[in-house]
Amino acid sequence: MFRLENAVQPYAWGSLTSIPALLGLPASGGPQAELWVGAHPTAPSKVNGRSLEALIADAPGPMLGAKVAQRFGPRLPFLLKVLAAAKPLSLQAHPSLEQARSGFANEESAGVPRMAAHRNYRDPNHKPELLCALTPFRALCGFRRVDDTRALLTGLAVPALAPFLEALQQGGLRTLFERVMTVPAADRAPLVTAVVAACASRPPAAFVAECANAVALEKEYPGDVGVIGALLLNLVTLKPGEALALGAGNLHAYLEGTGVELMANSDNVLRGGLTPKHVDVPELLRVLDFTDGPVTIIVPQGAPEATYPTPFPDFRLSRVDVGSAFSLPRNGPDLLLCVEGEVQVNGLTLARGQSAFAPFDEGALMVSGRGVVYRATVNT
Repeated sequence: MFRLENAVQPYAWGSLTSIPALLGLPASGGPQAELWVGAHPTAPSKVNGRSLEALIADAPGPMLGAKVAQRFGPRLPFLLKVLAAAKPLSLQAHPSLEQARSGFANEESAGVPRMAAHRNYRDPNHKPELLCALTPFRALCGFRRVDDTRALLTGLAVPALAPFLEALQQGGLRTLFERVMTVPAADRAPLVTAVVAACASRPPAAFVAECANAVALEKEYPGDVGVIGALLLNLVTLKPGEALALGAGNLHAYLEGTGVELMANSDNVLRGGLTPKHVDVPELLRVLDFTDGPVTIIVPQGAPEATYPTPFPDFRLSRVDVGSAFSLPRNGPDLLLCVEGEVQVNGLTLARGQSAFAPFDEGALMVSGRGVVYRATVNT
């Protein structure tokens, strides 16, 4: 068992207080957006000053288990984060494995530095993810049913939206979204202003929350057509303990709240708006999934270890409620994050905010004490 020292990412949208409160530390005065727990090369966790990435690379068989190392290579296949959003994140999607490999190869061939601000693919891996709410958590996730989007745009009664409704009628969601996101620069601010004014003054009765969200987004990103793109998505509020699973091509934006996020070990993000970071609309369009419909909210299954079911082989998240001593079976390496109380795992004490890596050769994990631990492992 290895106790971990984890990096905090100070992105501008981060909460001032959520991550410090989890870690039992005073607030720094600046935003603290993400706590990274894992072995991603951008910000690997450390064990006594040495990166977890290097420790695994030195002995991938004992650390990961032979089957995991053979399937995913000599690296930890998943990355665990605590995400704390005080402001909206970008409108974004993640590539499939095939798309990531081709995009990464193309940028490597073009000589684009891996940490360049305009780079899309920092690694050749896909990035499916799961977001589990620790607090009430608001998000945009996937395209709303086409009929409902047509009703929303029609109900706003903005003359400038007529060509976009025609695009939806003739070509479907892909044509509509592409038309929105490629509005000429000179026309963007007037269009967004007109749509947001209608959202504020005459929101259709069935879409009051969606319109209020558009008004709030426009205050953060005035003139950004991503505000209109966001109006095409499902608006969701998760209760603590509920989760969203986001596969390749799912267009989404996290809006507000704190959650545990588990994903494949990648940092590939294609952005379409609502951000000062690099936006690449053509590449985003290449990876997007335009399937429409309602969002599936995931609830954990089982006790005392309750698992969040997903189809992704790279990772599996579970919530372990510890009130007595019991063992957890293994099928790969584990990351463990304590979010409540104090628990012991194979003799290592984890208090709130503390985390550990359990190599596969550690064998069965014996847990005891009183608290709640989120467990990340493979889903094979």
